[in-house]
Amino acid sequence: MNRYLRIAGLVLALTPLAYPYGNLLEAAEAAGKTANGVRYHGGDEIILQGFHWNVVRTAPENWYNTLAGMAPSIAADGFTSIWMPVPWRDFSSWSDPAAGTSGGGEGYFWHDFDKNGRYGSDSQLQQAASALNGAGVKPIYDLVPNHMNRGYPDKQINLPAGQGLWRNDCADPGNYPNDCDDGDRFIGGDADLNSGHPQNYAMFRDEAGNLRNNYGAGGFRFDFVRGYAGERVDSWMGEAHDNGFCVGELWKAPGEYPSWDWRHTASWQQILKDWSDRAKCAVFDFALKERMQNGGIADWRHGLNGNPDPRWREVAVTFVDNHDTGYSPGPNGGQHHWPLPDALRKQAYTYILSSPGTPVVYWSHMYDWGLGDFIRQLIQIRRTAGVKADSPIQFHSGYSGLVASVTGAQQTLVIALGSNLGDPGQVASGSFSQALHDDNGQVRIWRTDSTAGGELVSVNFRCDNGLTLLGDSVYAVGGGSQLGNWNPASAVLLSDTSDYPTWRGAISLPAQQSVEWKCIIRSERDPSQVKSWQPGANNSVTSAAGASTSGSF
Repeated sequence: MNRYLRIAGLVLALTPLAYPYGNLLEAAEAAGKTANGVRYHGGDEIILQGFHWNVVRTAPENWYNTLAGMAPSIAADGFTSIWMPVPWRDFSSWSDPAAGTSGGGEGYFWHDFDKNGRYGSDSQLQQAASALNGAGVKPIYDLVPNHMNRGYPDKQINLPAGQGLWRNDCADPGNYPNDCDDGDRFIGGDADLNSGHPQNYAMFRDEAGNLRNNYGAGGFRFDFVRGYAGERVDSWMGEAHDNGFCVGELWKAPGEYPSWDWRHTASWQQILKDWSDRAKCAVFDFALKERMQNGGIADWRHGLNGNPDPRWREVAVTFVDNHDTGYSPGPNGGQHHWPLPDALRKQAYTYILSSPGTPVVYWSHMYDWGLGDFIRQLIQIRRTAGVKADSPIQFHSGYSGLVASVTGAQQTLVIALGSNLGDPGQVASGSFSQALHDDNGQVRIWRTDSTAGGELVSVNFRCDNGLTLLGDSVYAVGGGSQLGNWNPASAVLLSDTSDYPTWRGAISLPAQQSVEWKCIIRSERDPSQVKSWQPGANNSVTSAAGASTSGSF
């Protein structure tokens, strides 16, 4: 290679290509919408909630450094996106002795868009975003466009309430015509921002664009969406990050709507799908969460993610607990408004990680409380099988607990939770092997053997722009045992470097299989040390003799 071209290529590799992020992310995620225009990134995301409620107390001003340092591990664990904390500062402080909860500084009481907050500094946030994007993990920032710390001076907006910038003690229960704006009031209403006011609308739109262009945003999580119209979320996304991922938190039971509203007698699923249709975003599956909290395991089939219509399943973002609902390490155990009983955690994670919808894993479950190895195994099972947000699911009666079969792109899974099912062949056709047996038999998964009796064919793999340091090489990792089941330690070396920085190799795969994969740069000596993941969407190929597939850093 020409010496000067190689130097130029190295300079490009060392430059944070993600800044500005816009064109790169748009190119990678151009196909990231459902047929109905819902922004769900293709339905193959596995999201890590990258914080808990007490992070600002247990790791003050240092959390972004933690995320930057863990970026390669987060990617190696199988996560494709990370739900980031609210990125701006918050000077609030509160406690509720009756409930045994407290907080302040988490970002949920907006003050301004200054990013030197309790999670770390502005520059640390940019470094974390760069590290995460470099590892192939998209940051999804938490946005709170509804409420603020009204009592604190010197906000970015500080005009009289009568000018419409906030709602001035709205007492109406909300979400109806002639209210102070087009959503519910937050607590007493005096902390609400009127998101419909042109100045408020514009400043949050511009901030979303800023996060996309300068802080690596792959999408957004919208907090308290009962407080503003779904159509406004669609407008924000359309103007600031149209092909980004988005999800809304609509935590409101049907009975909370007045008797004359159609939602009063609707199902949780119907209310969630209605908001998703209007916002063109995915939505947290509180229909499933409610059944996990109040029903038996067999009732989990009634979540949004278990709907017979794939157009409903594909918009469901499933979860077990988060910073609001569950416990957190640190003072008062966090918020714990609606925690799942500990005895159900493994069964709940088994269900969301092996069934349709877009699963979210809570940080504390993954990295604080000893469930990490269990969750990693589930993620590998999901990715190897090719389960996506809209994958077909069938529930089977006549057994105790919950029994379901899920058809992934590569394998069929049979799930048995708290069940007396003895043989997966009783409910699905094919040759099965056991993929998981845990929790004293309360958790079991079988999967079809995608290679059983099948012909292996040689497929040509190529990774472009693989600029490496001494001791590192480029590998291919993906679904199926031949590509390491998404485990970087089992990835396949691409050893042909005759056209460096392009790396090539031939890998044998089962014939006529749809396979997803990515390029990684990994240490040759320490397989756990992943230096970089290919950004953007997964590569895909249907295996056939002589077929070729490529990716690029």
